Amino acid sequence: MNYRKKVVEEVPEVNTSIWSCVSEDCNGWMRDNFTFEYEPSCPLCSSQMEKDTKMLPQVVNMSASVEMKS
Repeated sequence: MNYRKKVVEEVPEVNTSIWSCVSEDCNGWMRDNFTFEYEPSCPLCSSQMEKDTKMLPQVVNMSASVEMKS
């Protein structure tokens, strides 16, 4: 048998705008470019959210780029 170790490609991390939950009991957060509302509420506990930044793997939201082209 021939086993090959798969090469894992590193995904670059970038400083990303997010919305984070203000509730002390909740760790909810979401990427800013994946929200549907101007000021979203937490999907886990329905509390308010505030803008913040976080180092995250780079992800491209294809639906946002399609909406901009229309």
